[in-house]
Amino acid sequence: MTNTNATNFRQNAFAYLDKAVVYGDVIQVRTKHGNAVVMSEADYRGLMETLYLSSIPGMTESILAAKDEKTGDCQPYDPTEDW
Repeated sequence: MTNTNATNFRQNAFAYLDKAVVYGDVIQVRTKHGNAVVMSEADYRGLMETLYLSSIPGMTESILAAKDEKTGDCQPYDPTEDW
């Protein structure tokens, strides 16, 4: 995470935005009223998806259990299967 103040961020906005988008850096911008965080849209969307999935009861446990499954034990995708 990169930390800067609002004045420095404003003077170097394009460079900071490139750091966030290209390199995945999170920029913390300090102001006299509090802090703000700048991150890439892709990182933000990933964070929101993680929060959403974590809010579904049992989803975290299901994902962690699936992590340990052997690939050969998985069922192939069947688009006609009822969910």
